[in-house]
Amino acid sequence: MCGIVGYVGPRPSQDILLAGLARLEYRGYDSAGIAVIDEQGDLGMRKKAGKLAVLRDSLADAALGDGTTGIGHTRWATHGGPTDVNAHPHLADDDKLAVIHNGIIENFAPLRDELIAEGVTFLSETDTEVAAALLGREFRRTGDLQQAFRAVVNRLEGAFTLLAMHEDQPGLVVGARRNSPLVIGLGEGENFLGSDVAAFVEHTRKALAIGQDQMVAITPSEVTVTDFEGNVVEAQPFDVSWDAAAAEKGGWPSFMAKEVAEQPEAVADTIRGRIQGDDVVIPELDGLDDLFTGINRVIVTACGTASYAALVGKYAIEQWARVPVDVELAHEFRYRDPVIGAETLVVSISQSGETMDTLMAVKYARERGAKTLSICNTQGATIPRESDAVVYTHAGPEVAVASTKAFSAQITALLLLGLHMGRVRGSLQNGAAEVAELQALPEKVAQVLAGEKEHVSQLAGWMADTRSVLFLGRHVGYPIALEGALKLKEISYIHAEGFAAGELKHGPIALIEPGQPVFVMVPSPRHSALIHSKVVSNIQEIRARGARVIVVAEEGDAAVLPYADEVIRIPLAGALFEPVLAVVPLQIFAMALATAKGLDVDQPRNLAKSVTVE
Repeated sequence: MCGIVGYVGPRPSQDILLAGLARLEYRGYDSAGIAVIDEQGDLGMRKKAGKLAVLRDSLADAALGDGTTGIGHTRWATHGGPTDVNAHPHLADDDKLAVIHNGIIENFAPLRDELIAEGVTFLSETDTEVAAALLGREFRRTGDLQQAFRAVVNRLEGAFTLLAMHEDQPGLVVGARRNSPLVIGLGEGENFLGSDVAAFVEHTRKALAIGQDQMVAITPSEVTVTDFEGNVVEAQPFDVSWDAAAAEKGGWPSFMAKEVAEQPEAVADTIRGRIQGDDVVIPELDGLDDLFTGINRVIVTACGTASYAALVGKYAIEQWARVPVDVELAHEFRYRDPVIGAETLVVSISQSGETMDTLMAVKYARERGAKTLSICNTQGATIPRESDAVVYTHAGPEVAVASTKAFSAQITALLLLGLHMGRVRGSLQNGAAEVAELQALPEKVAQVLAGEKEHVSQLAGWMADTRSVLFLGRHVGYPIALEGALKLKEISYIHAEGFAAGELKHGPIALIEPGQPVFVMVPSPRHSALIHSKVVSNIQEIRARGARVIVVAEEGDAAVLPYADEVIRIPLAGALFEPVLAVVPLQIFAMALATAKGLDVDQPRNLAKSVTVE
């Protein structure tokens, strides 16, 4: 979850580090710090608990030197609370060495005991300071930062990204990664390291992705990547497909508002280049027909919002590809000894491509011989590199913690995958109607934004004091009910629950009392009159008990009018395409209600964008 930036080059590093950390604020953090080797060759460090603004104010009062080598960090507290002392960087070797760290060093306790026995005194409660002390000891022994760094990372267990620099070797930053993200930015006479490309995209869009258990050393003119044994390896180059402006608010009141509005483009960009005539053909999956025809089962694994996209994908893949699909929470998947093998396709979904629970599920699946495919929004991320194949979404950077456009793009990618598999497996003989529905989605999302934003925002304003909201849905409306509830919980901090509407009479109806707000996802009567009538019956049940019913229904559905207090309209669409439209007003509602309560919709409490620890 932490943000990491490293820089070597000709420019003063302090401003570059602070700007990079600002673009990584979406990851969630509770303290920040930087270290710089100044023009005199002295290492200076400043770190503060709280938001980046606290650190900026401290540096404005007393700046560090104008050195051109530096590292910066935003910390999410794990070992030890969010205090100045526990913040990163941590120093060692008489304050000549600085270390920053993302992840958890699982064997820090015995290493700490070893160092204490040697007389080392620790100032913080962190596992990171143990790594700094070990590195300081090794540097004193070897006099070489890369050699010392390699010795230390080989002793560490767990998940970590580490960056380090030493004032005896200015112009050099070293880094290493295990189960935690790190990417390299390639500049002209300068080079960068970051948790992701947002850290340096203002300065370069050329990047290198390094793999598991690899180290990197950057100087202004050179980048060297090795494995933990010291063997030189070739890093994977890629170009960042968006520029720094895409990660700026651009006049919007929040990143979330901007990203909700960007959903037509996110859906369109995810579709682009993947339709040939009346068929879906995904270029990244070229040559993998045998994989899709040879499987007899699909497992989709993900966490949080991505798992709700997976539930929508289950309906689409089963209907079009005629193969059974299970959806598994990634953090439960590998702990229950699932039955998988060579005829199982495990599809993982992660916006960041670094979600630790999902990454470990992918590794587990590969170890047991399953085929793996990832759906991801981030180039150079770990999960795509660990998978046999990848389908990238093209949502662009999503900065707000609560996912919106990435969710819509994930559903779109799953729809594409289902149609691609249906064509390859021969179970979808003519997908022309489905392809037409897919191509119409971006414009229909834009219609929802234009037609319902003001209505839904006004509704949220009236409900700012609401303490609980329920969401109901059937078929593909059920995962959208779950996602609507999650969005409201994430950013407004009120109780919200999503239920399959058919479960209502099996317990949840006990929650209904006069005035209880309930959102209901109503499926189109054009696709299934039976399911539609069942949902209308559910509405009647809760309305009879005094619920305030807000219905999300397609244009022209008059059957819901006698039973709804409010109706939110979405355009006509195919049954499996409705979720991309129905979720938009729920996102707007959550955002508007949180705003009415005076809350920060971009950085809700206790949450981080990228969860890189299990």
